[in-house]
Amino acid sequence: MTVKTLADLLAEGSEGVAGRGVLVRSDLNVPLDDEGNITDPGRIIASVPTLKALAEAGAKVVVTAHLGRPKGAPDPKLSLAPVAAALGEKLGRHVQLAGDVVGTDALARAEGLTDGDVLLLENIRFDPRETSKDDAERLALAKALAALVEGADGSPGAFVSDGFGVVHRKQASVYDVATLLPHYAGTLVATEVQVLEQLTSSTERPYAVVLGGSKVSDKLAVIENLATKADSIVIGGGMCFTFLAAQGVSVGTSLLQEEMIDTCKRLLDTYADVIHLPVDIVVADRFAADAEPETVASDRIPDGKMGLDIGPESVKRFTALLSNAKTVFWNGPMGVFEFPAFAAGTRGVAEAIIGATEKGAFSVVGGGDSAAAVRQLGLAEDGFSHISTGGGASLEYLEGKTLPGIEVLES
Repeated sequence: MTVKTLADLLAEGSEGVAGRGVLVRSDLNVPLDDEGNITDPGRIIASVPTLKALAEAGAKVVVTAHLGRPKGAPDPKLSLAPVAAALGEKLGRHVQLAGDVVGTDALARAEGLTDGDVLLLENIRFDPRETSKDDAERLALAKALAALVEGADGSPGAFVSDGFGVVHRKQASVYDVATLLPHYAGTLVATEVQVLEQLTSSTERPYAVVLGGSKVSDKLAVIENLATKADSIVIGGGMCFTFLAAQGVSVGTSLLQEEMIDTCKRLLDTYADVIHLPVDIVVADRFAADAEPETVASDRIPDGKMGLDIGPESVKRFTALLSNAKTVFWNGPMGVFEFPAFAAGTRGVAEAIIGATEKGAFSVVGGGDSAAAVRQLGLAEDGFSHISTGGGASLEYLEGKTLPGIEVLES
C-alpha cells in the first residue's frame, strides 16, 4: 500500500500537527450488554495509539465512529457515551462527546478545541447520509465533517483513516471525506493492510486456514480464493453442517443452508485434498447454555439434535494439521463458544494456533467473533502474531476485493 501514513503527517512542517484540526475515523463499534456496558473493549484499545500520538503532538482531534446499526436516526441505546468514557480512560485524558454528529453542538465543541483536545462526535450512523447510496448525500456529510477541522484562517485540516473494520464500506466518514482533505493511514489501518498483504503475497508454507462461523455464504468467496493458495482449510462452526450435508450426511436440526449444498459439493470435489471437516460433533436438543452436551460422530447426528461445537477428535485432527503450519489465518469460532459446554472446540483450535505460533508460525486472527472468543476464553492475545479488528474487511481483502476506504487513500 503506497499511501501517506500517520508518521508522514506528524513529520510534516516544522511544527507537525500542533494546533491543526485532524479528523480521525476510528472503529469503536464495541459490543454492549443489555445494560449498555462494554463487554469487549478490543477495538477501543486498538484505536488508542493513533489518537494518543495525535493528541500528544498537539493536534485538535475530532473522532468519528459508529456503534451498531441505527436506522439513520438517533437511538439512545446506541449512543457513543459509554465509548467516550472508556476511550478517555484508555487515553488518559478527557474525551468530550458531542450531542450530535455535525450539528450545532459538534460545531461549537470543535471550534472550542485547544491543542491536544479530543472530541468524539455522536454515532455517525445517526445521520442517514453516512450510509447513503447517493454520492451527493454522502459528500454533503463529508463536507460538514471536514468543516469541523478547518483552521480559523480557512486552511484545511487533515483526515486520518484508522477504522480498519469499515474500510470495505463506501461511506461518508470512510471514503468521501478522504476526497476532500489531505489523507493518511493511521497506525491500525497501516498495520492491518501490511499483515493482510503478507497473507496473500509473501506467505510462508505450509499455509493453514481455519474457518468457522454460521454461514457458508459469508465465507464462500474466501474459501474459493484461498483454496488455491492454502495447504489446508479447516472448517468448523455452523457452516460445517452444510458441507457435511453435501457429503450425504444427516445433520439433524443443525444450522443448514440448503441452497449452498450443491456449492459445497463442488468445493469438496475440487479441493478434496485441501478442505478438512470435523469427524465428531457436540450436539444438544436445543440452543441453550444449560443444554445437555453429547458427542457423536459427524455422520451420526441424531434426528432432533443440533450440532453446537466440534468434538475432541476433530480438535486432535485439526491440531495435527496446524502443528507444522508456518502461516495460519483464523476467522470464525468452531462452536457456540459463549456457552461453556460448547466452547472446547474453539478453545482447542485456538490453543493449537498458539502452539504453532510459539514454534515460529505467523498467525492472524481475522477479527469479529474470533477475536471476541480469544478474549472471552481468557487466551493470551500475544499468543497470536496479529489479531485483526475487522472481520468483514479482512475477508474481503483476502477475497481479492478492492476496499474503497483503502483505495481512496492511495489517490
